[in-house]
Amino acid sequence: MLLLLPYTEYLRRVFEPRNVADIILVFVLVYGVLKLLRGTRAAPMAAGIAALVFLYWLSVKQDLATLEFVLSNGLLYIGIAIIVLFQSEIRQALITFGNRFRVPFSRYRGQFGEGIYDEVVLAATTLASTKTGALIVIERNVGLKNVSDGGVQLDAELTYDLLISIFNTASPLHDGAVVVRRHRIAAASCFLPLTLNPRLSRELGTRHRAAIGVTEDTDAVAVVVSEETGLISFVQRGDIKRGLDATKLRNAILEALEGPRKEKEPQKHSESENEAEEIAST
Repeated sequence: MLLLLPYTEYLRRVFEPRNVADIILVFVLVYGVLKLLRGTRAAPMAAGIAALVFLYWLSVKQDLATLEFVLSNGLLYIGIAIIVLFQSEIRQALITFGNRFRVPFSRYRGQFGEGIYDEVVLAATTLASTKTGALIVIERNVGLKNVSDGGVQLDAELTYDLLISIFNTASPLHDGAVVVRRHRIAAASCFLPLTLNPRLSRELGTRHRAAIGVTEDTDAVAVVVSEETGLISFVQRGDIKRGLDATKLRNAILEALEGPRKEKEPQKHSESENEAEEIAST
């Protein structure tokens, strides 16, 4: 209806606060959807659905009766097809959207002590030195109960010795992932969903693909030790960082779970040095 109004009236209506807010919200929604689809297997699927919609529009415009009949009956089920095809992307989008509106006191910030990180880092480096495969998944806001229920329930205090014992090749629990919930090991020998990302390197085995898969579906983070190379990897939001040492791994875990840390001490030290130099110069 706005397009039928005179130009000046159209501009006046467009720049009304309500219409401006409407346009901004639509832009943010479309931008968020495109950002989620970019680089995923959903992108070519979305392009295929868009092509079908264009063909239907063309058949109506050019009066192609047969094509219009076929597509009109097929497009009736387009909503169900979108849910089936994009279920993982829709789930991830809802998780991301929900995490942005969580109340502050329910966030995962500070749920671990730094000593817990040291236990995980020390266990990972020890296992890497002997090329013993390991997969440690740390739960954050999104619960992993469906994953932990499929493994062996432990509910034990997270310690270096327990992690080493679990991933010992002679242990019946070494095959699978360990799920860490807060400061405890919830379960071991858990099996995770594998990622379907076709762009991953063929060098990545099942353990790495499982770590990427669980971080794509949830907001969890994972620490992986390769059985073939002994390399330590850290996975978050489907992105994998490989070849980490103890310091880099600890920093990655701290940044993911506690947020970026501000280093204010060096700045204060430099300011005190400047004051001392000014006093000395006078």
